[in-house]
Amino acid sequence: MSTNNVKRIHDFGQSIWLDFTERKLIQSGGLKKLIDEDGVRGVTSNPAIFEKAISSSSDYDEQIARLAKEGKSPEEIFYALAIDDIQAAADLFKSVYEEEVEGADGYVSLEVSPFLARDTEGTIRQARDLWKRLARKNVMIKIPGTAEGLPAIRTCISEGININVTLLFGLGRYEEVTEAYIAGLEDRLSAGKPIDHIASVASFFLSRIDVMVDPLLNEKGFNELKGEVAIASAKKAYQIYKRVFSSERFKKLEEKGARPQRVLWASTSSKDPSISDVKYVEALIGPDTVDTIPMETLEAFRDHGNPENRLEENLNEAHLAMEKLKEIGINIDEITQKLEDEGIEKFNKPYEKLLKAIEEQRKK
Repeated sequence: MSTNNVKRIHDFGQSIWLDFTERKLIQSGGLKKLIDEDGVRGVTSNPAIFEKAISSSSDYDEQIARLAKEGKSPEEIFYALAIDDIQAAADLFKSVYEEEVEGADGYVSLEVSPFLARDTEGTIRQARDLWKRLARKNVMIKIPGTAEGLPAIRTCISEGININVTLLFGLGRYEEVTEAYIAGLEDRLSAGKPIDHIASVASFFLSRIDVMVDPLLNEKGFNELKGEVAIASAKKAYQIYKRVFSSERFKKLEEKGARPQRVLWASTSSKDPSISDVKYVEALIGPDTVDTIPMETLEAFRDHGNPENRLEENLNEAHLAMEKLKEIGINIDEITQKLEDEGIEKFNKPYEKLLKAIEEQRKK
């Protein structure tokens, strides 16, 4: 019997996390099956995922009714539901977290409210609260990599909280994120506290870059770069990762047990039906990275994916692709800032919809 294609990705040093969670998947044994058969090594969630899970099933109705009777607000009810699900998923991944080098994988992520994306202090307060309430070593709190998120990331790392930095698009901002992570570790070490248990990932949202850039390339007659800019950007990000986490500055922290902040590829489902549904997954397989993929992409890769170590192939072409954008007048920095702004809004809308749905059930 041939080895599962998804599981084979792990042979190349990359971890596959599932970008999806719902109570039914956890309680039915479906998530455990994905761990055992596909080698899934973690889970990420976001407001849109929870909105779909809670609004499209009756699995949460009884708990919503009970919490409503206790006088909880819609947001308090949402986080009570989410924390229960994240804890249950984290418990399923405990054996993954404890295998080989403890803490290499097995993480489940829960995001702070998207309404806090521009609120540093509010983000810190909620990250602390969620971390305390989750009470699991193998969870990560998701904080967006906005300008306001950077000091929150540094503070939370210095307090020993595992952080999944989300909504990253630009290379300049990624450098700032690595700085926030390393500075947070240094702050913690200066305070005489251990840093050998802290984990973090930096999550790049990829296919959305091509969704915005491809029409501009089409207008300018450069269709050969269609569907390639996000991959080129990811390859350059990986080179930054290697440089930063092999520096003398980080080596001093590594001697005290610090781990590199891995890059995580997010938004890796193809949005363009004319390109392969596993294009982004195949192109970005490489060591010491994570790819979080939705269920349909995981199933597609299981069916017809071709795992190979490709992340450092054609690096010169990746560099030339980014240079070509400059030459033809496409400002990638402006585009990635616009994507960050839109990304916040794209999480706000399903979160608002979710709170509204809970409010309606609460009134009942």
